[in-house]
Amino acid sequence: MISAQTVPTKPFSLKLAEELLANYGSPLYVYHSERLRKTIAHITQSIPYPCTKFHFASVTNGNLALLKIFLVSGWGLHANTPGDIYLGLTADFSPKQIVYSGSNLNRAEMEQVLKWGTATLNLDSISQLDLCCQVYQYIKPQLSRLRLGLRLNLPQLTGESRIGVRPEEFPAALNIVQAAGLKLNGLHFYRGTGTNATKSFTQVIEQLLAISKLLPDWEYLDFGGGFGYPYHADGVAFDWKDFGRELTKHLNALDRKIELIIEPGRAAIAGCGTLLAKVVSVKWQSGKQILGVDTTVANLSVPSVHGGYRKIVTWADSKRELYSTDVCGNTTYSRDYLGRNCQLPALQTGDIIAILDVGAYGYAMSSHFLHRPRPPEVLLEGDTHRLIRQREDYRILLNNQLFEQRG
Repeated sequence: MISAQTVPTKPFSLKLAEELLANYGSPLYVYHSERLRKTIAHITQSIPYPCTKFHFASVTNGNLALLKIFLVSGWGLHANTPGDIYLGLTADFSPKQIVYSGSNLNRAEMEQVLKWGTATLNLDSISQLDLCCQVYQYIKPQLSRLRLGLRLNLPQLTGESRIGVRPEEFPAALNIVQAAGLKLNGLHFYRGTGTNATKSFTQVIEQLLAISKLLPDWEYLDFGGGFGYPYHADGVAFDWKDFGRELTKHLNALDRKIELIIEPGRAAIAGCGTLLAKVVSVKWQSGKQILGVDTTVANLSVPSVHGGYRKIVTWADSKRELYSTDVCGNTTYSRDYLGRNCQLPALQTGDIIAILDVGAYGYAMSSHFLHRPRPPEVLLEGDTHRLIRQREDYRILLNNQLFEQRG
């Protein structure tokens, strides 16, 4: 269930909101490029360790125009699937700038990943490592140097997880790569989805480095993803500077030079995205305002997977009386609430609302649930705006269907 409250901060002016909807229609995803660049700069500058590379986790947002902003900012790409790699290559990332850390590829997919020239692969099981080495033997003339890493699974560090390899499996993994003429070069640490507690990362650094030393050819530490974003205004925010100081201190104390890979996803992109929508119906139930809007919960991340709370604001006069308000989507799904018990002024049909912080897992997890085509995406750059993904129409619902048309 999504819950929200009104806040004084608006993503941009009412005039611009009206202009955007007049040009591109409602509902509409809007991304603020300046806000995105500032977040990228903040994260980059927070980790002083000199051998650090940042890779954006495109699972959170795969729009090519946004990926190119990360590319120009000097970041690489973190891929969870072959589709992530495909988007990255299309956005002009080189294969050497892409790190794959995924799960459960079949043989054809593993061949494709390697044929694309993906430089670094973090594998999450002994069987996936064995498959990778088998495929490597088949296509290695087409490859430049391949770096292999293991995704760590250790409950006291990673929590209970289906993903990863435990330290007691390292000897078997080393035998597999050595037989293929390869090495295990890295370790990948994934703390879990959307973690805002900085100590969850900093307090495991010493143990993580000790485990990494079990790999005789250790040369990189992928201090993975899972970094959270403070969707609640009064919630705990991840402290990038504290994290950077602690990590740098420990890495500088090592007896070898290690490459550090950091993979921010939602932390980098959530705050630059807004979903604009219009009120299409208003009714009152026992003093509660029920707003019907022209978008749906299917255009936000799945609450059970990535949390349900998003801030909702309007441009109505904040001095007006506020009412407990439910913001409802345009489907008959009983849980199609974009906001529950919001404090909003009385609104009218045609008024605009803005759902904030949807840059991560917004469009990326949107769907055609109840057969609603998805909204377009627009990028704000200074005083200009441009379309970066077209609005779908009902023809999208027929894509790849095979059926007979009667004359």
